[in-house]
Amino acid sequence: MLDCIELEPDQPATASVIWLHGLGADGNDFVPIVDELGLGTDHRVRFVFPNAPVRPVTVNNGMPMRAWYDIKGMAIADKQDDTGIRESAGQIEALIAREAERGVTAEHVVLAGFSQGGAVALHTGLRHDRPLAGVMALSTYLPLAETLEAEASPANRNVSIFMAHGNADPVVPISLGQASRERLETAGYAVAWHEYPMQHQVCLPQIAEIGRWLKQRLAD
Repeated sequence: MLDCIELEPDQPATASVIWLHGLGADGNDFVPIVDELGLGTDHRVRFVFPNAPVRPVTVNNGMPMRAWYDIKGMAIADKQDDTGIRESAGQIEALIAREAERGVTAEHVVLAGFSQGGAVALHTGLRHDRPLAGVMALSTYLPLAETLEAEASPANRNVSIFMAHGNADPVVPISLGQASRERLETAGYAVAWHEYPMQHQVCLPQIAEIGRWLKQRLAD
């Protein structure tokens, strides 16, 4: 089981958000955002921020860092690390199963992630065998897109997908995010797409929009 930072609500949790950080960051990265989401003091949402394993990353000269999978070149969607992506997906599946053991079934779980974490959230969520409350993918793209048609779970064909991207992102080009959105829509998924005047980051208007979406997806 991955090491996680967890924020528990004041009352027993009825919903959970499993939120994956980006390359080289850790579970602390998005903890400060929770208080900015406007969920209210009486929300009953558990936030789970897992730490990715430490592994060598080819594009960073093999330097070991927290990463959900290897990045093998500057064109991040090329030469994809199939093994690493699937290993991380299995670890996230284990976290979803643990939430069920703690009384929060998949129907009340949102998978979320930024950059690499968003790629793993998309990959895992669309293949999960139980309906999820939603998938949130920030500043990211759809990995292993060529396998989705064969591997997609019927349970999440109608899952709510929130995608957001900065129009000046130098790390994950917005064109890659847009192409992923179009591929998902062509496959029949409904995607709520949001663009912001920013780079590879999050911004206050985006955080407010995430808060509104989470309220809708995790309403009792």
